[in-house]
Amino acid sequence: MARTTDRVDHGAVQYTSASFLVGPLIALAVVGVFVLLLRWTFRRGTSVVAKTAKQGRVDEYGLLVSVAAPPNYIEAEIVRRALEDAGIKATLAQTLAGPRLMVFPEDEARARKVVDRR
Repeated sequence: MARTTDRVDHGAVQYTSASFLVGPLIALAVVGVFVLLLRWTFRRGTSVVAKTAKQGRVDEYGLLVSVAAPPNYIEAEIVRRALEDAGIKATLAQTLAGPRLMVFPEDEARARKVVDRR
């Protein structure tokens, strides 16, 4: 009885000794990129996302001086917009004592006049 052998056609694929080395090296490179990406994403101390603002005392805002202490945030925003309409840069800060409108010292006198008119 004659023995037949099955032949498998692999097409144009050529396997060399380097073929078995390239696959694991690519996998190792991909895992290395993932490790670096995750280390950058989850490192402590720095973040890509901004932290929520902390409330501080009225005197903890550097050069800015407080010109108004409205009872709530809505009224503070209305006064801040009035200051901006008058050409005065104003910042609304949530302090431990409540909302405060802060301006630079050179604008303080003009800002107080605008606030007093309201």
